[in-house]
Amino acid sequence: MSGLDNKVALVTGAGRGIGRAIALILARAGVHVAVHHSRSQEGAREVARQAAALGVRSVTIQGDMADVGQVRDVVRLAEDALGGLDILVNNAGVFSTTPVFDVDEALWDRVLDTNLKGPFFCAQAAARGMLERGGGVIINIASGGGLSARPGYHLAAPYTASKAGLVMLTRYLALVLAPKIRVNAIAPGVIDSKPRPMSQAVRERLAALAPLGMVGEPSDIAQAVLFLASEEARFITGQVLAVDGGIAAGR
Repeated sequence: MSGLDNKVALVTGAGRGIGRAIALILARAGVHVAVHHSRSQEGAREVARQAAALGVRSVTIQGDMADVGQVRDVVRLAEDALGGLDILVNNAGVFSTTPVFDVDEALWDRVLDTNLKGPFFCAQAAARGMLERGGGVIINIASGGGLSARPGYHLAAPYTASKAGLVMLTRYLALVLAPKIRVNAIAPGVIDSKPRPMSQAVRERLAALAPLGMVGEPSDIAQAVLFLASEEARFITGQVLAVDGGIAAGR
């Protein structure tokens, strides 16, 4: 992918899972990476160490994505440490599986604040600097659960609402920030991104949901981010790319 060497990226929630894979694939492409985490300090440090070993500059930054003040601090610290931002990947998020009648206000606020409010204010803060630098790319990690109502997400009302909001936010920001900043989203399907791999039985059950008959890996999402961040995607904005083994095709 072209146009990435010596660019600077902030990847939120990059201490593990999908965020980790994104940060490292960008580093392999020559991108200097700010590795954000909320609680995965050791994981973030290891990601930054591996990124630095690839020959790029990398820092770790802690912050709560549900707190607007901390979100702005994360962006400022990334800019100060690495000299500005060209790429923002809004990956940090929380997932909850709670029956509808058991969702309380505190849970709703935590999920919506982290998954929707945080990405908006992170994008707002990063876009100011990007415009001063001549442009940039923002990529939001949404979810297949934000594209359609489907079994498997029936215990995740706040989560699916937040991701649906992130899809619309992506389209809105793409219009507002054009032509200098491209804004796209990725909607992952079932991804085996937990520290402990899925059991074979669970993997087979979930793989059966996808037309391609498989469960995705963090690298599948990272490859999509790499493409959307590159010059090869220079004519793409306001889009939501479903990386889900074909599940969205049947919605």
